[in-house]
Amino acid sequence: MAKIKINKDRCKGCYLCVANCPNGLIKIAGELNAKGVKPAVFTGGKCTGCAMCALVCPDCVITVYK
Repeated sequence: MAKIKINKDRCKGCYLCVANCPNGLIKIAGELNAKGVKPAVFTGGKCTGCAMCALVCPDCVITVYK
């Protein structure tokens, strides 16, 4: 099963990954990061490893592990 890792401290909160995850596995965190925004977080679940989240991330803070 694939999984993703999001660097929460570098996330600027654009949420493109949230909108583009076909399985809805990325959500908005409840706490603020170092930049003062609520970062995107991987919720777990059945990630297919499609890497759409990483492709749309403008700051390259997402790594996909297959």
